[in-house]
Amino acid sequence: MPAKKQAVATAPADNKIIKQFSGVVVSTKSDKTAIVKVDSVKINQKYKKRYTVSRKYQVHDEKNICKEGEKVNFIECRPLSKTKRWRIIEN
Repeated sequence: MPAKKQAVATAPADNKIIKQFSGVVVSTKSDKTAIVKVDSVKINQKYKKRYTVSRKYQVHDEKNICKEGEKVNFIECRPLSKTKRWRIIEN
């Protein structure tokens, strides 16, 4: 079953909204990085047909504890590299 895209807004002290998603780990070949696929369901405006859209995120995995196929939760953070702006909070 594909993981669903779920944005959760939390408000820290400086009132910034932090995005949080959950998805499935697709690849862990890079050091301290996991590729996570997040699926979301969209609806066609005219025909009301539902379809799935996937997006892959490069997520920071400090201790290399993620395995392929695991479901993880991650949140946005400061830029860690050119493409990494997310870090894992749960797996």
